[in-house]
Amino acid sequence: MLTLYSVPHSLYCAKTRILLRAKGLTWQEHTPADDPDGFASASPFGNLPAITRDDFALSDSEAIAEYIDEAFPAPPLLSADITARARMRERARFHDTRLEPAVRALFPLVTTPNPEAAAQAVAAIAKRLEQLVVLLTQPLPFGLGDCGFAPTFLWIDLLTQDTGQTLVWPAPVVAYRARLQEVPAVAAEMADYSRHAGEWVAEKQALRRA
Repeated sequence: MLTLYSVPHSLYCAKTRILLRAKGLTWQEHTPADDPDGFASASPFGNLPAITRDDFALSDSEAIAEYIDEAFPAPPLLSADITARARMRERARFHDTRLEPAVRALFPLVTTPNPEAAAQAVAAIAKRLEQLVVLLTQPLPFGLGDCGFAPTFLWIDLLTQDTGQTLVWPAPVVAYRARLQEVPAVAAEMADYSRHAGEWVAEKQALRRA
């Protein structure tokens, strides 16, 4: 049995669930609070998401993605072509090391507003989205490297709205986002995840007003 340790609002946990859905897998899911001993065993570093499968445990969304794609090879989420595989991995790394860190800078500003910091963060996000346009010139079928983008795009919407910032989305990224939403695994996850993300923002806004 495959077990996923996650928290509802984590975009990296949503990324992993999209991957699992795309593979057609079933799994049981726990928060660290639900099963602290199991989580400590699965993720001694405290990283989320984490998985266990029989006596094997692994944390980090990208390591999990690579493992799942090899352990459950159908349908493949990495191409048989070496160049396409490299491009898909490049896309995955761009999300995790370039776009998501830029978005992450907005999270603390929900409870502690700082218009100047918010403007700087949104400028950094805009730069990363323009860079994403370059990656999108390489046409690839939906794969491992696409799984994180829909949750991150949702957070961009929520956080720019909360901080009162305006972001102009590049047309190719808008089109890419629409294509992602047509993927059944993405649509299914986002239908549920959007609620959790919205609840997180509402909770932080309540703290701000307290």
